[in-house]
Amino acid sequence: WDMGSYICCIPLSSSSGSHLVCSLVDRHPDWRIINLDNVSLHYVCNSQLVDHIFTTETVDVIFHLAAKTHVEASFESQSTFQLVNVDGTRVLLAAARRARHRPQRFVYVSTDEVYGASVDEVFDESSPPRPTNPYSATKAAAEQLVKSYWDKYKVNTHTQTPPLAVSFFVRSLPRRYSIPQLLFLTLLQMNKRCTIQGTLPKSRHFLFVDDAVAAFLLVLEKGTVGEIYNVGTTCEVPIMQLARQLIRMIKNVPDSEVKDWLEFVPDRPRVDLRYPITCEKLQQLGWRAEVSWAEGIRHTVKWYQENPDFWSDKSELQQ
Repeated sequence: WDMGSYICCIPLSSSSGSHLVCSLVDRHPDWRIINLDNVSLHYVCNSQLVDHIFTTETVDVIFHLAAKTHVEASFESQSTFQLVNVDGTRVLLAAARRARHRPQRFVYVSTDEVYGASVDEVFDESSPPRPTNPYSATKAAAEQLVKSYWDKYKVNTHTQTPPLAVSFFVRSLPRRYSIPQLLFLTLLQMNKRCTIQGTLPKSRHFLFVDDAVAAFLLVLEKGTVGEIYNVGTTCEVPIMQLARQLIRMIKNVPDSEVKDWLEFVPDRPRVDLRYPITCEKLQQLGWRAEVSWAEGIRHTVKWYQENPDFWSDKSELQQ
């Protein structure tokens, strides 16, 4: 991109978004970064504010990571998820189309949960959406909006599907609590037990946030407009294994005492055991995950140990 380009980043409720902003600031100090963050989640739905930004600024690129993401909360507050995830996307797309300076790229970051769960099938970019909860349904709807703007207006869009809405290496390192691993970390620091939902063998894939940011920037640089790129990893870890590993790391207890730090709670009515995806299309652009599971989880635990009071309101914790 030309020197002096203006980048508009919209990374609401997303640690990968905040890391993306920091990366852009570090790499391109001459670029102007406009960020609507998770403190002002409703701002992305404010058409007057967003139109004002596109009218008064020269916006070349939009990274849209804005979303409400907690699956259980999406059942309880479906209208809020619809407003932020779907209508917020529409507001951004409409503002980009009307902008006096036409943006060169609109990068929409989705979730692999739009594919639904699978035991054996591995999803690629051509797999049909089969969302199983209101959160993933709103993300799938937003994807269709992005695609419709590309089809009708040729707004230069990319859609990226990062692995696992619950993977802290993608969305949550180190600033999110409503997923198992960061819930486990914080509970253990409070001398409370890790709560395991149900007894089914759930597992998740984990990608370090720096690798996710590298994927976003590579798609911006080399991706084909109008295309979907999965951002995935082969690192799949059972949730029970994750809890046991964190207990050993944080509490430094022998294997015989690990069970004392586990508590089983009722599961959700509907449980997705795993979300396997392939990212061969992205790898063809030259992307590879660089940070191993062992290195990533050590870094995460270290960060939380050095920032024990990050969550000032522990009552916010939920799984």
